[in-house]
Amino acid sequence: MAEDFREFVELRYGDLLRIAYLLTGSAHDAEDLVQSALLKVMRRWSKVDEPFAYLRRTMANQHISLWHRVRSRESVGTEPAERGGDDPADRVVRRQAMVAALRGLPPRTRVVVVLRYLDDLPEAEVAAMLGWPVGTVKSHASRGLARLRVALGDQELMKGNQR
Repeated sequence: MAEDFREFVELRYGDLLRIAYLLTGSAHDAEDLVQSALLKVMRRWSKVDEPFAYLRRTMANQHISLWHRVRSRESVGTEPAERGGDDPADRVVRRQAMVAALRGLPPRTRVVVVLRYLDDLPEAEVAAMLGWPVGTVKSHASRGLARLRVALGDQELMKGNQR
């Protein structure tokens, strides 16, 4: 059991950290969020059927709960390492703009946008993961994209979504 958990963490830690960073906008807070979620799932490892989905949901719920407790807190951090592609300076600027725009979204909307568009999950899966009706996910996604388009513009939004 412990070996299975260790292998899972080694395999998926980077994916979990990326999602957590997009949720929190801070590398430090992302690490804390992943560690907290991993502790929770470790205790229930033998009972969890889909650990990655369970962890995404746990991180989303913990992030929303924390935001409600500490609304005025602003985190400043560094972003995770960039992946290959076009000009590194342009990627950094786009990523910083995307993170700033995501921070401007309400936490529930941010969770939906991150899971739906940045983690490429279908609406039905996001809804099931969060325990929300599909219509609620659709409305949060629509409002979130509209706010991101205002903040980033259509072209920058499309570029920022490229990994």
